Amino acid sequence: MHDTEKENQTSITEFILLGFGNDPELQPLLFVIFLTIYILTMTGNLLMVLLVVADHHLHTPMYIFLGNLSCLETCYSSIILPKMLVHLFTEDGTISVSGCIAQFYLFGSCLGIETYLLAAMSYDRYSAICRPLCYASTMHGKFCVQLMAGAWIASFLANSIVLFMMAQLSFCGPNVIDHYFCDFIPLVKLSCSDTTLIELFTFLMTFIFTVTPFLLTLTSYVFIGATILKIPSALGRQKAFSTCSTHLLVVCIFYGTIIIVYMLPDSPTLRNLNKVFSVFYTVLTPLVNPLIYSLRNKEVHKALGSVGCKVLVFARTKANLLL
Repeated sequence: MHDTEKENQTSITEFILLGFGNDPELQPLLFVIFLTIYILTMTGNLLMVLLVVADHHLHTPMYIFLGNLSCLETCYSSIILPKMLVHLFTEDGTISVSGCIAQFYLFGSCLGIETYLLAAMSYDRYSAICRPLCYASTMHGKFCVQLMAGAWIASFLANSIVLFMMAQLSFCGPNVIDHYFCDFIPLVKLSCSDTTLIELFTFLMTFIFTVTPFLLTLTSYVFIGATILKIPSALGRQKAFSTCSTHLLVVCIFYGTIIIVYMLPDSPTLRNLNKVFSVFYTVLTPLVNPLIYSLRNKEVHKALGSVGCKVLVFARTKANLLL
């Protein structure tokens, strides 16, 4: 009897991701949409990384954080979108159990890094706007590196514990995941093991890596807003509020959808909407972050022009040498 149960528990070697359904007319449209989003996401974020590395004028805490965020977003998107695109193109949603767990581990790690990276960026703006005289001494290079390294190390370590606990789970029942990637809740629901401990630990990690950085980020923007109100110029206030409100809107959508998916009680209504909510923080956030935080800035425009000129000069020099 024990051998039979063990055999059943190890019989599942792959999962089937349902994605966004099997409508043959909808799949090509979704493929084109998500392929376009992926190309734009990679182009925008890689361009930002290139600009930060190539232009010494952008070697400041604000742009170092932005370059780090863009580097993270390229990893973030590449964990989920390529597999989704293959599924939409080939209509084959199979993924191995180990591959599914690995995808969740990488996704969860990047998600945790991003929450604290956004909190660090908001603190940087708080220091620059609310405490400008102390900015240079507060946001020095060593402290910025410590913030970024802390976010990466803490997230990977925390998710390594979740990975270890998930590797102990047995999957012996249905192997169909009603999602477009290997997320925690659909995975755990398919397990025939006791998942109480891993669910409690993941809820705690969600609080630490979502609610806490969200409150830190929100607090920074509250202080920033209060400081902006003291600006005597109406035009200056309007410009500052425009930028601040855009950042805050993106942050609220990002954190809000994560909290809805991972922290609210499971219900049939939310279960049907979770796939839609997940699109906001897995697909749309990596796309809009470089546009909202960086590519609209004048300093970035100048750096883009400078790097573009250097590339043109280099290309002409090479062409002349070849001729």
